[in-house]
Amino acid sequence: MALLVTLLLLFPSLVPSTPGNPGGLIENFLPWLGVPILALLAVAVLRRSASALLAVLAAAAVWLAVFGPSLLPRSPGEHGLTVVQHNVSDVNGDPAATARTIVDADPDLVALEELTPSGVAAYERAFQSRYPHHVVVGTVGLWSRFPLTDTEKADIRPEAVTGDWSRGLRAVVRVSPDRDIAVYVAHLPSVRIRPGSGFDTRWRDESAGLLGRKIAGDDSATVILAGDLNGTTRDRGLAPLTSRLGTADEDFAFSWPTAFPVARIDQVLARGAAVVDVRTLPETGSDHLPVVARIRLDDHAS
Repeated sequence: MALLVTLLLLFPSLVPSTPGNPGGLIENFLPWLGVPILALLAVAVLRRSASALLAVLAAAAVWLAVFGPSLLPRSPGEHGLTVVQHNVSDVNGDPAATARTIVDADPDLVALEELTPSGVAAYERAFQSRYPHHVVVGTVGLWSRFPLTDTEKADIRPEAVTGDWSRGLRAVVRVSPDRDIAVYVAHLPSVRIRPGSGFDTRWRDESAGLLGRKIAGDDSATVILAGDLNGTTRDRGLAPLTSRLGTADEDFAFSWPTAFPVARIDQVLARGAAVVDVRTLPETGSDHLPVVARIRLDDHAS
């Protein structure tokens, strides 16, 4: 069992996607393989088995090699941009309090998902003094300290989804007189664990592919994506995005669910810039925690 856990830590991609997509499921909860390692350690000690103990210690060493750096304190250093990403929940009973939590983090950009008409009005009132520029498309929105010179819908709707479904946008943000960056806000479809199909990510993966192609074709030197991607950056289904955009280590900045966070499915990714630090903010009344990311803008990008 210890050797199996070691193999999963080192080579999760070897676990197949079908049937039931067990590979994708494991990738989303990979840090939690530390729990069976602790249990196996206890068993090895109780059995007084030297070989079992060595196998468990090997698994523990691999876990520390993979995830240990995320546990070490580190300074993000200099950064030029702070972004808050938050799925505010369409049943959030106190958007004004949610807005206060976000404002306290003093971000430059705020990306929100699951917006409702009443919620939009509340956030517009709460943000208007600090974030005079904003755009809302469907259920996603972007508030900015900087002017938005261009905004448009980003169509990421899976083919099988019908009705009024608009969960992506692109905006050009003028962060300085000679510097524009492209910012995408997206809410990918939810995933489900179903008895018949296992870890069902088909719609999310299709949406990620559509968004990945848009970003690949974007000629902006700097691109930032903020959104509820319904998956961690280790999830193979998000490869169309994570292969093109980078972020800071995410392993222990868990954002969902609020009651007992087990994974960070809210992401801030970048190209032509470096996400140097990611952390979560206090609970807001949503089933997600807000994520705040600090980004260092590359000097050569324009």
